[in-house]
Amino acid sequence: MNLRKKLRDSARVHTDALNDILFILLLFFLIVSTLANPNVIKVSAPRGKSDTQSKQTVVVSIDKNNQAYIGQKRISLDDLESELQLVLSKAPEKPSVVVNADTAGHWGDVYKVLQTAKKLGATAVASVSAN
Repeated sequence: MNLRKKLRDSARVHTDALNDILFILLLFFLIVSTLANPNVIKVSAPRGKSDTQSKQTVVVSIDKNNQAYIGQKRISLDDLESELQLVLSKAPEKPSVVVNADTAGHWGDVYKVLQTAKKLGATAVASVSAN
């Protein structure tokens, strides 16, 4: 007769399913973070060596067809000053205007946006890509 107690296995926690869930969550947040880009109009910006970030109050985009947008709203360059003044009047502190323009576009329009923003009392910055 055997009176010895049988050796029992110690309790184990299986983490295989947990690893799968964490991997899926990681992928989800990586994909969502790439979609959260403030540049709503797709432009091919010129490249620069330094990475200077500005607090973006208003984003003005000019695409390769020389069509201007304030945020996602399309505007004509003739109505730029009145539209920009309307948007800048809602800013709580000294506003800044960031201009995203396509490299294939007409950069005279970028200069016009920068001068208009400066005339309205905002800080104007032309955005360039760091790469």
